[in-house]
Amino acid sequence: MLVDELREITRIPGISGYEEKVREKIAEWVEPYADYTVDTIGNLIVELGEGELKGILMAHMDEIGLLITGIRPDGKLTFRKIGGIDDRLLYGRHLDVITENGKLDGVIGVLPVHLNLERRFDTVPWSKLVIDIGAESREEAERLGVKVLDYAVFKKHFAVLNDRYISTRSLDDRFGVVALVEAIKDLVDHDLDGRWIFAFTVQEEIGLKGAKFLAEHYTPKYAFAIDSFACCNELTGDVRLGGGAVIRAVDNSAIYTRKLARKVAEIASRNDIPLQIGVTGGGTDASVFQGKSEVLALSVPIRYLHSEVETLHLADLEALIKLIEAITLEM
Repeated sequence: MLVDELREITRIPGISGYEEKVREKIAEWVEPYADYTVDTIGNLIVELGEGELKGILMAHMDEIGLLITGIRPDGKLTFRKIGGIDDRLLYGRHLDVITENGKLDGVIGVLPVHLNLERRFDTVPWSKLVIDIGAESREEAERLGVKVLDYAVFKKHFAVLNDRYISTRSLDDRFGVVALVEAIKDLVDHDLDGRWIFAFTVQEEIGLKGAKFLAEHYTPKYAFAIDSFACCNELTGDVRLGGGAVIRAVDNSAIYTRKLARKVAEIASRNDIPLQIGVTGGGTDASVFQGKSEVLALSVPIRYLHSEVETLHLADLEALIKLIEAITLEM
């Protein structure tokens, strides 16, 4: 079940500001279980329970990618990066170019080693690269349906490693989307103490825009981000894939509420849910609620984050879903 859902949702393209295809799939999944709304910035929102707003749980649906900025006379496409992409990962890559008419194959070419007369192998900056879609002129590229402000994503290969690990592009944060959907399905028949909002947010990768919009309209007691925990090196300490869900206690955007972290750890312990606590980089949607709510980021460890081979352990995702449900029922 989780593998099938991850395969389906990660294959859907949707960079920041272009999340509509992902949102349509989430709506399709949620509709049999609960009503939803879409706000003016594009967040999809499900509310469960009644009364005072107790908490909000957020998972972002956008992914990193490339925005088409121009078509050269030779038919090649120029672009800019959307979100945090290591330039080393662009060189020699297959892409899906997403147009209004559908999807085109594209590649970012390389200088063959045979022709590298200076024998220099420095990282080529993104601004020096172009996308080749097989067009030989601007007019031909336009006939293929490409326009400025279309976008491209890495081609997505979905791999199940040793029956335990999932590796593919855009696990960040589509695993969070799956976790919230599964929690909604399990919680709709329960009586909740207060009202809980489950929000699938937009434009997280370019500055937490969807979450900031939510923070302008809601003041929950608790605000949780369900997002990736970049793992694993000396910064992240003992956190490991297969060790359970993660309390993302500190990152570049926040020192999260320690009192809330302790509450969540107690809930996990009572319910025998494996839980890790760690520090990483990056930022999450929860950070924008600081000052008005108790905030925390809940995660699974992701190896090779923001690459084509992002990898998670299925048992960690299962633990995270149980933790989300326990929090919603017991807080």
